[in-house]
Amino acid sequence: MPQLIQLIDPQGQVLGELPDLSADRLKELFVHMLRVRVTDGRMLTLQRAGRIGFVGTSTGMEASQIGSAAALQPQDWLWSGLREGGAAVMRGLPLSEYVAQMYCNANDTAKGRQMCNHFQHKGSHYPSWSSVIGTQIPHGVGAALASQRRGEDAVHAIYFGDGATSSNGFHSGMNFAAVWKVPAVFVCVNNGWAISVSAKQQTAAESYAHKASAYGMPAARVDGNDLLACYATMQAAVARARSGEGPSLVVLETYRMMGHSSSDDPSKYRDEAEVEHWRTRDPIARFEQYLLANQILEDGERATIEATLTAEIDRVIHEQESADPMALKTLVEDVYADVPNHLKRQYNDFIEVAERHGDAQPGDGAFPL
Repeated sequence: MPQLIQLIDPQGQVLGELPDLSADRLKELFVHMLRVRVTDGRMLTLQRAGRIGFVGTSTGMEASQIGSAAALQPQDWLWSGLREGGAAVMRGLPLSEYVAQMYCNANDTAKGRQMCNHFQHKGSHYPSWSSVIGTQIPHGVGAALASQRRGEDAVHAIYFGDGATSSNGFHSGMNFAAVWKVPAVFVCVNNGWAISVSAKQQTAAESYAHKASAYGMPAARVDGNDLLACYATMQAAVARARSGEGPSLVVLETYRMMGHSSSDDPSKYRDEAEVEHWRTRDPIARFEQYLLANQILEDGERATIEATLTAEIDRVIHEQESADPMALKTLVEDVYADVPNHLKRQYNDFIEVAERHGDAQPGDGAFPL
């Protein structure tokens, strides 16, 4: 089995050569990890209160998400597997758009056509992702090939979970990427469970990193709760792809502390002792210990940062919760330059039925036929 790359142990002690990052940058990454956790906590509370519909949290996985994505440049692309919304915020997705998408309101850039927690942001090269497992993998490879042929200085980071390694998209994407030597990095976030299927039952391979050899590309196996190990490994893989040497596979070994989503009850399929074991390996606490030991963070400063972040997300929640609902006409817009008569008639019939039953949102006016 490939050696697990670890630069900081669970107590925050240094084990290997660290990446060259300034104290300000290290603290900035810590804040980004805390923002992910605070935002997830708020979103889950809103879902439990019935104010939004669906949440997929990253609790326990913040280092793998933030550490790996921090190694990307602004021109690079991030293809999400589910839980990378916090990385998108770090790379430029406005928090207001993040929350608007959770409410599917008038400010939702997906116009209410995606379920909650399915973000996209053109400005930071973060394509809309699908709940269909593994489909982003061949899409990302195709986009990486396009970047290669255009001569663009862009690397495509393609994220997916351990369960996606059993999808057709994984195998075809890995094969094509290696054959064409596209500028891509495959990031397998192994969080232990593909919903209720244990990672141990997902493959007979000794590790997920072994899968890379079948496609002729290198792989690295990383302690996904070690932010600096995630950053350093991803930085090397991105540099390799950017230099024209082709793709590689980075496997981040981490753990999903909460359910697969807000619709899931993990107590039905996993032992609490396993969860408790991983609780002692909390990535935020580990990085906090390192920052404290190196006087980059002061005692008690984490609580102050969390309070500031909580106020920030609460302010955005109040703004987006009071925003107007998505206009109903968006149901039939954007497919054609001009809405054709058959869609106008269908929409008008929908408005008539909805208003007759009296249980729908008010319409915004029928189309002139």
